[in-house]
Amino acid sequence: MDAEVVLQEEDMDGSWSLLSWLASCIMVFGGAVPYVPQYQEILRSSNTEGFSTRVCLVLLVANILRIFFWIGKQFETTLLLQSVVMILTMFAMLHLCCTVQNTNRVSTRQHRLSDLSLQHFWRWTAFEDYLLFCFGFTVLCAVVTLLLLDSALFVETLGSLAVMFEAMLGLPQLLQNLQNRSTRGMRYAALKQRSNTVTRRPLGAHRAPLSHRY
Repeated sequence: MDAEVVLQEEDMDGSWSLLSWLASCIMVFGGAVPYVPQYQEILRSSNTEGFSTRVCLVLLVANILRIFFWIGKQFETTLLLQSVVMILTMFAMLHLCCTVQNTNRVSTRQHRLSDLSLQHFWRWTAFEDYLLFCFGFTVLCAVVTLLLLDSALFVETLGSLAVMFEAMLGLPQLLQNLQNRSTRGMRYAALKQRSNTVTRRPLGAHRAPLSHRY
């Protein structure tokens, strides 16, 4: 009997471990999956007008801040990996948008990060400029975090800023739709994910570390 009980307990532990692993995978990749149809739509139509690249800006900044928040106050590794996957997803979206826009561009005039033009901020021609901006922002965050890592107020501020940026996630797409006076080219699966991000994900990202205090 004891052997049977032990085997049943081992089976239960194995089942829970599998479920936990599957749940973690869903959390890591779940936020990025809705952008797959948007990616396919842009690739199919060769048109980026229905998608605001400033959504990528908001998500990149929010997830970079969340990673540095993790350095100051470690929370679940699953949420950390979720941020990494989202950053890679946004880079993939930006790369596609740059490629499509450059293919369809009529004017030969290019807008570069080195122009230091606020009017064309985040509307650059080259994908490398987006990478350079994110690299510079990451280095800046790294230096400031290194200097103020011992400050609990600073660490909490990082988490609050990450939440604030994610709460603004729907705004760029709303402005894009108003400008186009249309939602054509926008995938509603991505829109649903954005609303879920605002209502659930930021709180989980910021509050998760607090559970380690108890």
